[in-house]
Amino acid sequence: MKTTEQFPKNFLWGASSSAFQIEGGWEEDGKGMTVADYNSVKRSGRQADSKVASDFYHHWREDIALMKELGIQIYRFSIAWARILPDGEGRINQAGIDFYNKVIDGLLEYNIQPVVTLYHFDLPYALVEKYNGWADRRCVDAFERYAKVCFSEFGDRVKYWQAINEQNLMIRVDERMNIKESDAWRADKLRAQMDYHMFLAHALATKACHDIGKGMKIGPAVSSTCTYPLTNKPEDVWAARMNDYMKTVYCLDMHYYGKYPGYYMRYLKERDIVPAMQDSDKEILKAGRMDYIAVNYYRTLCASYLPADEGHPVGMREFRGNEVDFDQYGYCRDEKNTNLKASEYGAQIDPMGLRIVLNDYYSRYQLPLLITENGLGAADVLTEEEKIHDYYRIDYLRTHIKACALAIEDGVELMGYSPWSFMDLLSSHQGFAKRYGFVYVNREDMDQKDLRRIKKDSFFWYQNVIRTNGEKL
Repeated sequence: MKTTEQFPKNFLWGASSSAFQIEGGWEEDGKGMTVADYNSVKRSGRQADSKVASDFYHHWREDIALMKELGIQIYRFSIAWARILPDGEGRINQAGIDFYNKVIDGLLEYNIQPVVTLYHFDLPYALVEKYNGWADRRCVDAFERYAKVCFSEFGDRVKYWQAINEQNLMIRVDERMNIKESDAWRADKLRAQMDYHMFLAHALATKACHDIGKGMKIGPAVSSTCTYPLTNKPEDVWAARMNDYMKTVYCLDMHYYGKYPGYYMRYLKERDIVPAMQDSDKEILKAGRMDYIAVNYYRTLCASYLPADEGHPVGMREFRGNEVDFDQYGYCRDEKNTNLKASEYGAQIDPMGLRIVLNDYYSRYQLPLLITENGLGAADVLTEEEKIHDYYRIDYLRTHIKACALAIEDGVELMGYSPWSFMDLLSSHQGFAKRYGFVYVNREDMDQKDLRRIKKDSFFWYQNVIRTNGEKL
């Protein structure tokens, strides 16, 4: 497929990661513990945890050299909030500033543009102990200060920022939010308040970014959803639409318009979980309009209509095992799409869904889009010849890059493609059994081995894609 006309000359090819999943060095040089550390180290029972992860903290020079060899033009990564402010809001840790300065300067030395996320699932645990994290408005103030520190320290070299990664997914995962309520209504009331506080934090960070930086751009990184109706019944079509609205579109609307859309406010009222708000918040939220949208895409969903009944009032949610997909009475039931194949970990593979998502978000907001996550998690096997023949990953990425080309042809302003992930990293639930990277990290969950970096077949394939600007897929 010839795609040179569909990928513009300034298209940005990249790769992505996050701090707690690659860095390691979890207590080194003054870093504080995070919620991600607590869940990984204290609760998981795995030896593969954030103490070491992929050990980027000690291998960053080698890893950036591999990025240069791969040819990427952007590297999307996150800063660990607790490495900058160990308790989330007090003393600035100069060693943390120094580390990220070295990483940013190392990237720029190889003409790789840093694309930085401020918060990727790793809230400083001290804020949980003091305030129960995002349940308290003081966490909003702490995030605003942290953002200002980062903009002041790194903004002269970082053009693109994301304030919060996948707020719309994170809020649905109790472990990541430290929600321990057993009562469903109390849990959802707390969830709604935390969600609202994160919207305020995002808005304040956006304003600070515009005030402090010259030419800096900031936006949310959303977990995108594309839901198909199980049948062509009008109720199922509406259920699919509502699944997208309730999981993603409400969040983007809040970042763009500065207020909840009507259907979401109705849901909050139905559940009696409307968060506490202040009159001054309206101006804060309106001043926080996003500059672009970072899109994380892995799969599509399917839904049917789920009516409410006496035992299940309208708006009540029922999680389906992983707290990411859920049934919502009066709205939608999560279903399996029998028309799609799935990965070995159950994610249904659908490149057409990516084209749909990109067109949908661009038509709604007319803002540039940047893909910051898209990839295939698999149990890669290292051969005796120390090769990783991940043809399945190449097939996945090829079809999704073609979907990007078609979306650009449709008229979407797509800035770049930064798949997940540059190197193998600590999967949130499957440790190192589930790998995403172009670079293999020689370790297992129960054996750290030597942490050698080994280039997979997908590394050389993607290297050629970048070299030809997408012409050779």
